[in-house]
Amino acid sequence: MAEPMIEIDNLGKRFGAIVAVDGISLKVARGEVLGFLGPNGAGKSTTMKMVAGFLSPTSGTARVCGFDVVEHPIEVKRRIGYLPEGAPAYPDMTAEGFLRFCADVRGIAAGERAARVGRAVELTQLASVLYQPIETLSKGFKRRVGLAQALLHDPEVLILDEPTDGLDPNQKHEVRGLIRAMAAEKAIVISTHILEEVDAVCSRAVVIAGGKLVADGTPAEYEALSRHHNAVSVTLPAARSAEARDAIKSMAGVADVELADGGEGRVRLVVMPKRGQEIAQTLRGLCADKDWPISEFHVERGKLDDVFRAITTAKGKEQPHA
Repeated sequence: MAEPMIEIDNLGKRFGAIVAVDGISLKVARGEVLGFLGPNGAGKSTTMKMVAGFLSPTSGTARVCGFDVVEHPIEVKRRIGYLPEGAPAYPDMTAEGFLRFCADVRGIAAGERAARVGRAVELTQLASVLYQPIETLSKGFKRRVGLAQALLHDPEVLILDEPTDGLDPNQKHEVRGLIRAMAAEKAIVISTHILEEVDAVCSRAVVIAGGKLVADGTPAEYEALSRHHNAVSVTLPAARSAEARDAIKSMAGVADVELADGGEGRVRLVVMPKRGQEIAQTLRGLCADKDWPISEFHVERGKLDDVFRAITTAKGKEQPHA
């Protein structure tokens, strides 16, 4: 692993009797995009606020670029671009006025201010609403204003809480592309409940539940834990489905065959492998030998939502890391 830009060691946060974060430890290196996943109330936003210096830890430590978030809060904030949940901003300011204000607060020199604001506007595609009051903007544009202020000073570390919340599909695609483009030079942490985002932009993901870190791995490693990993979907006429199901269930490496409607008099057989074994080649050969009229044949990669549910249930919390 490259030199870590974020180091969290046994970090904890209590609110009275409530334990929001319970001894989380992890490192994030330059070039990593870390997905931060967990059910509502798991402690994701609280952890991010502590790393960004907006909440003080009850226990443990967090360092950003070598600076402790409690002992050197200003140095930490200089190196972080932070998009909090809700993207708070001054509603009566225009988007351009707010970004200029943020540039002033960041201490960006007057001679650089226009260029920095212009670059952030270009990256987040805000030109069309730049002179509108923020209170008149859609949720998606407000989110993009928040992202623009996080990028103003070209920080080494980005902490983004639900960065695509409220964006339409095209806008989500643009923001994900921007994150991928920046990834090589920064350490980026993204809190999200959108599992497709993990696959789209993250090189690694951690899952927290009940304030504890319960899994840490790459998207591919999580997919391999899914019961659908290497499953094969086969669609054929309903009249041949019983014959096909019986023959397929007798294949070595097949755990089960599930039936689903294939539409227009067809049935889709979902062939579940034992322990993620690769069965596609053998199954394709069986289909050819039997001369079944197959209209669809594809291999599943694994479903992240299956794995997420398993990991974050009481039973799943006992599982080892991915």
